[in-house]
Amino acid sequence: MENRFTDIIELIKQSRTKSIKAVNTELINLYWAIGEHISKKIEQSEWGDSVVTELANFIKKQEPEIKGFSDKNMWRMKQFYETYVDFPKLSTLLREISWSHNLAIFSRCKTIEEREFYLKLAKQDNYSYRELDRQISASLFERTMIGNSKLSAALRESKHDLTNTFKDRYVFEFLNLPDPHNESDLQHGLVGQMKNFILELGKDFLFIGEEYKLTVGNSDFYLDLLFYHRGLQCLVAFELKADKFKPEHLGQLNFYLEALDRDVRKPNENPSIGVLLCKDKDSEVVEYSLSRSLSPTMISEYKTQLPDKKLLQQKLHELFENETGEK
Repeated sequence: MENRFTDIIELIKQSRTKSIKAVNTELINLYWAIGEHISKKIEQSEWGDSVVTELANFIKKQEPEIKGFSDKNMWRMKQFYETYVDFPKLSTLLREISWSHNLAIFSRCKTIEEREFYLKLAKQDNYSYRELDRQISASLFERTMIGNSKLSAALRESKHDLTNTFKDRYVFEFLNLPDPHNESDLQHGLVGQMKNFILELGKDFLFIGEEYKLTVGNSDFYLDLLFYHRGLQCLVAFELKADKFKPEHLGQLNFYLEALDRDVRKPNENPSIGVLLCKDKDSEVVEYSLSRSLSPTMISEYKTQLPDKKLLQQKLHELFENETGEK
C-alpha cells in the first residue's frame, strides 16, 4: 500500500531540492554583489581597508541575528568577484555550488583552468565539501592533465543526494536556521558518540564545539571536536579519521593547534593539545599532539590527566562496530 505514495515523497524531495538551490543561488548573487561593491569602492579610493571592518561591525551591531558577514568573509567576497569577473562563462557554475565549495576552489586553485575543472567536478558529482577538499589536496586536476585524460573521464555520474550538496553552513546562517547534520553519515555519527564518551570521562572536560571552524587566510577548516580541560587549563582538539593512520594526519592536527593557539587560546591558558583517533578495518591508533614549547614536567602532567590511549582505542573499536556492524 505504501508504494502508492512514493510519488508524493519524490515530489516533496524535488521541491525541497529546488528551494535550497534557489536560496543558494541568491546567496551567491548577494556575495558577488557585495564583493563587486567593495572592490569598486576600494579601486576608486572611496574606501580604505579599515572600512570593511567597520562595515562588519555595523552589520553585527544593527542586525546581530545576521550571520556570515564578518570582515574576513567580506574580503573573500571581494576576492571571489575579482577572481571571476573577467570569466563570465563560469557565472552559472559558480551559482550551482555552495559558498564553501566556491571558497575551497577560488582560494586554493592557482589557474582559471584548474578552477573550472573543480567547478564542473563539484557540480556534476555533487561532492560534499570534505570530498572536494580531498580531491584538491590529492591534485586530481594535475593528475588528470598529466595523464592526458579528458575532463569528462574525471566527472562521474553522481549517485549522491543533491540536497546534501547545498546543506552549507553559510546558507543556513543566511536564513538564520540551525546548521543541519546528515545523521546517516558515518563520520558525523562517530564524532557525536565520541563527544559523549569524552564528556562521560569526567567533569574536567567542557564541550566547546563540533566541527569547530578555524579560519586561516582565505580557507576554513573544521575540527571534529573541541573541548576545554579545566584541570590542564587548555583547549583539547580531537580529530577522528575513518581510515588508516598516516603521518600527514598528525601534521594536519598540529596545523589546527597552531591556529587554536594563535586565534582562540586566551593569554592565561596553556598551549592546546591534540588527540588523533584513527580506525581502519585492522587497527585503532591514538596519538597525542603536544606543543614543543612544553616542559617535560608539563608534558608529564598533560599525559596524566588525558584519557588513557588504550581506553580510547577500545572505545574507538566499539564505536566502529556499532556504526558499521563490523565484528
